[in-house]
Amino acid sequence: MEREKRNDLSFSRKRSFTFGAYGGVDRFTCGDETRPESGENSILDILDSPPSNRQPLFSASSNQRDTELFEIIEKLQVSYSTIDCVVRVFREVSYHLINTPLVHQGSRIDEQRCEFPLPLKSQLLTIGGDLPLILPPKLGGYWIDPPLERLADVSPTSSHHGLDPETYDIMERDGEAKIYHEFFRSRYHHSFTAVDPSLGPLVLSVCLEEEESKLRVMLRMKECSLHGVFSASLFPNIPSAVELAKMLCDRVTVSKFEVVSYLKAPELITTFDEHRVSPNFKFGILYQKNGQFTEEDILSNTEESEEFKELISILGETVQLQGFTGFRGGLDVCHGQTGSEAVFTSFHGREIMFHVATKLPFTEGDPQQLQRKRHIGNDIVALVYQDGQTPFLSDVIKSHFLHCFLVVRRTQGLEDTGKTAYQVSVTAREDVPPFGPVLPDPPIFTDCSLLREFILTKLINAEISCYKAQRFSRLELRTRSLLLESLQAELSTRSQCMMGDPSLSALPSSEGARGASEGTGGFIENFKRAIRVRSHSFETLGVPRKMGGSASQKPKTDKDGEGDKSPGHLSADSLGLVELKDQASPQEET
Repeated sequence: MEREKRNDLSFSRKRSFTFGAYGGVDRFTCGDETRPESGENSILDILDSPPSNRQPLFSASSNQRDTELFEIIEKLQVSYSTIDCVVRVFREVSYHLINTPLVHQGSRIDEQRCEFPLPLKSQLLTIGGDLPLILPPKLGGYWIDPPLERLADVSPTSSHHGLDPETYDIMERDGEAKIYHEFFRSRYHHSFTAVDPSLGPLVLSVCLEEEESKLRVMLRMKECSLHGVFSASLFPNIPSAVELAKMLCDRVTVSKFEVVSYLKAPELITTFDEHRVSPNFKFGILYQKNGQFTEEDILSNTEESEEFKELISILGETVQLQGFTGFRGGLDVCHGQTGSEAVFTSFHGREIMFHVATKLPFTEGDPQQLQRKRHIGNDIVALVYQDGQTPFLSDVIKSHFLHCFLVVRRTQGLEDTGKTAYQVSVTAREDVPPFGPVLPDPPIFTDCSLLREFILTKLINAEISCYKAQRFSRLELRTRSLLLESLQAELSTRSQCMMGDPSLSALPSSEGARGASEGTGGFIENFKRAIRVRSHSFETLGVPRKMGGSASQKPKTDKDGEGDKSPGHLSADSLGLVELKDQASPQEET
């Protein structure tokens, strides 16, 4: 019985040596078959005996067995030490992953990094010839003009004729905005209000142009404003307000309109119609040196090349911000917190302020350069000047607002004239509609005045077109709905008060009383409230809510330029709100 137990134990031990020996398996196992049984039993007896009773394992005469055993032990030690090392590394990595906070694993600085894959980056830095100005992102989502397949030959030595600057038409953001002011206010007309069960608040204006026998009608709804002109000879009798409204929109279901009798209603209606019209624009300017692929590199440039300065001088004039009285585009003109200089220009009755990255404050130790990003990241359109052959990646600048980039690169001038030539390309998010003026083929400019006319027109049209993108159009729709609802309620209340309704003989609101004395009503105050509560709309863009604070405090922001919005931007300027606020309280601009 004892002998059988020893045989079983011998078999299990031989298996343990076998699976851990790494090469000594067959030799040791085969050797056991020819060994004397007494030798095997002696080893087992020694291994099973207490440590105090153990005898030496082998005698001095068994050198071969001694050598074999130590080889096996050495291999076992190497194997076990390797496994133990792997286990320790695994434990350390697991502990690190489990105990690392999520904010470090998904830090926002990593979210905004957008580098080329190393093989592509190295190829771009070593490949010969001219590279395209813009490359599409890996995940798409942007269109490029001209397309990359059209850039086979962009040599300025080839014959090309740029379009006549007179064909560079500036787009109108709201084609219906000026109609009321132009055709209604100077003529005798009537306005009506109603609340449709399906369409919401409605404001209707009707004007009879007797000299031309025309009936002009304008209907304001949440989605848009509709305008129509009808021949008066078509109607034996002038149609009712409901019939006229249904002629413009067959979805109108209201059965009755209320007449507007408030004497200063035209001022309120004009304010609503033109709330999106602004003569001021602001654009970012980025300076991309050769070999710069990331947002951090581009925003960290502090020096300007002579070529970059020359392009800036073409676009506008460098002005001192201290005491500047023109459109400032959210820059500080009192305390110098946004730098000492900026680039400004006037263009066809419009004022343009450029946020030049190299002129905005540079912060040591801040790779994100938030003082620069909070201005350029809040612009809708930006110009990129390339000082070299490094392409610009469409989505390298992370921002909820930036939707379009105009990229300019200086190229070799014409051989016969020696003039400087500029190559131009445009990229925008895929939901931004195309806009003019059309790029020449090839997209090369040698005339600086023509280049200025083209770039400024293209920038303005780009911003107007970007407002049709999904994010901006949704925000504008909510703002328009709020303002139209306020306008309808104000006109209805004031009209009833004008007609002597005893329940509305005195407005309870101090704002309304002040508005009545000033002739503006509470509608202007609702515009101001729309500015203060616009953060609710920004939530649809993924933008943090604005934090309260004194006017002298710096606006809060994050790396994506999604923080506090400066006056004159989409949060107000693009919606026509800041201009109205400035008219009501000019000192707030500074």
